[in-house]
Amino acid sequence: MTSASLQPSPEHSAPLGREGAPGGPARRTVMAAAGAAGLAAALTACGSGDDSAGSGSAGSAGSAQDGGGSALAKKADIPEGGGTIFKDQGVVVTQPTAGTYKAFSSKCTHQGCAVGSVANGVIVCPCHNSEFSVADGSVKKGPATQPLPAARITVSGDEIKLA
Repeated sequence: MTSASLQPSPEHSAPLGREGAPGGPARRTVMAAAGAAGLAAALTACGSGDDSAGSGSAGSAGSAQDGGGSALAKKADIPEGGGTIFKDQGVVVTQPTAGTYKAFSSKCTHQGCAVGSVANGVIVCPCHNSEFSVADGSVKKGPATQPLPAARITVSGDEIKLA
């Protein structure tokens, strides 16, 4: 036998995988793919949680609409000429004049940011400083061009509830 016949064939000169099988995926490749799949599953689960939380919020508002919900606020909690933001319910309740209560979506119509404050007769969005009237939700200062959508509330005794 000559020394040339003892040389490995080209098919066996390929690097061996971790288990010694030629041409299989490297362990690093398999682990990276498994990690990516796990990350995708985790992100999908997080997305589902956000959606169901949104549905739960709508369900809470639904119970309030049926009259079975708890009070959103006491009339004394809403300052005259101002208002109070209820983040969890997605509304801002205002008292433009003594004894008159209004409610609007707390989502700015410009780019969907949550409004941040209510004072001096205006509801202010902190993202781009749009201002809305506490009396009717109309735009007082842009960049927003659409008013805040009205929300329905009921006032009974000294309690304010979503309607």
